[in-house]
Amino acid sequence: MNTDGLHPLDAIRASAIRLDDNDGDYDALLDATASCSIVMLGGATRGTAEFAHMRDAITRRLIVEQGFDAVAVEADWPDAWRVHRYVCGDSHDADAGEALGDFAHFPGWPWRNTVAPAFIEWLQRYNALRDPVAKVGFHGLDSYSLYRSARAAIRCLEQIDPEQAELAREHYAVLDHVRDPQRYGYEAAASLQPACREAVLRCLTEQLAAAPAYPPRDGYNGTQAPFFAARQAQAVASAAAYYQSMLGTRQARWNLREYHMTQTLFALQAHLRECGRPGRIVVWSHNASVGDARGTQAGHAGEWSMGQLARKRAGAAAMLVGFTTSGGQLCAAHAWDGEPERMALRSPRTDSYEALFRRTRLERFYLPLHGASPAVVRRPMLQRSVGVLYRPDAEFECHYVSATLAQQFDAVFHLDQTTELPPLPAGWSGEAGDPGYLPMRPWR
Repeated sequence: MNTDGLHPLDAIRASAIRLDDNDGDYDALLDATASCSIVMLGGATRGTAEFAHMRDAITRRLIVEQGFDAVAVEADWPDAWRVHRYVCGDSHDADAGEALGDFAHFPGWPWRNTVAPAFIEWLQRYNALRDPVAKVGFHGLDSYSLYRSARAAIRCLEQIDPEQAELAREHYAVLDHVRDPQRYGYEAAASLQPACREAVLRCLTEQLAAAPAYPPRDGYNGTQAPFFAARQAQAVASAAAYYQSMLGTRQARWNLREYHMTQTLFALQAHLRECGRPGRIVVWSHNASVGDARGTQAGHAGEWSMGQLARKRAGAAAMLVGFTTSGGQLCAAHAWDGEPERMALRSPRTDSYEALFRRTRLERFYLPLHGASPAVVRRPMLQRSVGVLYRPDAEFECHYVSATLAQQFDAVFHLDQTTELPPLPAGWSGEAGDPGYLPMRPWR
């Protein structure tokens, strides 16, 4: 339907599909993903409960109805690997709460929250009914885990190649002087500490060369061990490069991380296909990573995004889906390493997409952006983006970017009002859906 002659609000109303709060809300999206191998699901904040619930529901349908065989999240590989072992039936964890136990460092709530256990328990039950080689995995894409990935790589190698594990220990000995990875990054960049990049890259090269000779082992995760050991080593190399870029520009650090996550995503897809799997992956991340950066002012300044790199590599087989909200509450911190708080989202700026969507009075809707999308989403407007930090007193400077929605995403879900995503308390373990959560500071 051509809506170019309509008023912007009427054009959005004519193109949007109003949501009814049931699984049928995602029919149009699943029709659009029928031929996709990568579906990226974002979020305008990292602390919104509705975004987490919707990603959960969409992912279940993609797995059951379209045969997607992996979930990849914007989290460190070793933390997600523990969840992966649990959902694949290769874990001593008693339940999802225990399996999420490694998400203990800041910020834990985007993944260790009151919504996550229900999906993890569902995936564990789903996998229990499947052949071992057809289990749906849960994987991390991020690159912050310098020490944790080094330890995990050595543990994995000890099971499949003790000699290579000993070599890895020798190479990773250069990390012994690294007590604080961020401080190390600044000191290495300023030549105050020896850089460890060459040693960790040498370790990675040796592992990749040795991997094809490893004999198969019993069990699903046994057959995956060489691949997972190599990904851990890659995470160490990427983390070392990331922290060594601390004295560089924010853009350089951002691009290193987005590139690493994209490389991990496609390495996982290639591995699944080598194992005879479809290699269809659902990605959970933030709008800033899921959206194509070329449709934003950050992209015009030289930043990349995972969505952009995936589009360049996979073309139409990659589906990029954004999630936006106009108001309500969210969970966020005021400063890095700070405590999560329940905060109120300020009313959106009148010149933003969020304000435009509020004026439609549709409240909750799905808007496809491919084909004949409304003209108003094909021109730049302000867009709100909140990460793990929220600074309402400097919201315009910290949380708004100029973006062209139809260039960023293939589709958007918009919710006028949303609620906060409560973290699970330390040591929580219980039935999926247990309402227990970490009490947050009062409203600001």
